[in-house]
Amino acid sequence: MKKLSLPKITLLGIKLPSKTTNRNEQAMQDCGALWQRFEQEKVYAAIPTKLREEVYAVYFDYEGDHTAPYSYFIGCPVEDSTSCPPGLETLTIPADSFLKLTARGKMPDCVANAWREIWKSDYGRSYHFDFEIYDQRSQDWSNAEVDIYLSAER
Repeated sequence: MKKLSLPKITLLGIKLPSKTTNRNEQAMQDCGALWQRFEQEKVYAAIPTKLREEVYAVYFDYEGDHTAPYSYFIGCPVEDSTSCPPGLETLTIPADSFLKLTARGKMPDCVANAWREIWKSDYGRSYHFDFEIYDQRSQDWSNAEVDIYLSAER
């Protein structure tokens, strides 16, 4: 795991209409449904002038630690000045310090298992903005790699 500082990241995409929670695995259902919507509504194609082909899944607006409700967003990085098309939303991840780790294995199990390990750990998280980056390495669902960034205590 590496600790690093990242600049502000502006994203266009979609978010859950209300907060979700990890209790009773509700987030797995809610976040899974948002991924389905992202695919079915072809949100990726609707995002103009993407900076990169990566897709970000962002956990933010925490009401406490990982056991409390939080918001969830899926989108792609764009320039700050990109206008937001109808039906999409903007989210800005502020510049911050992050812990980076990589989930490896079969999707989506490898990501779910990585989060279970994170929840059991004492990584010194700040619960500001946490996110996963899905890129070319996550295309092969039988042998995927997904980078996970955790906002770190300063």
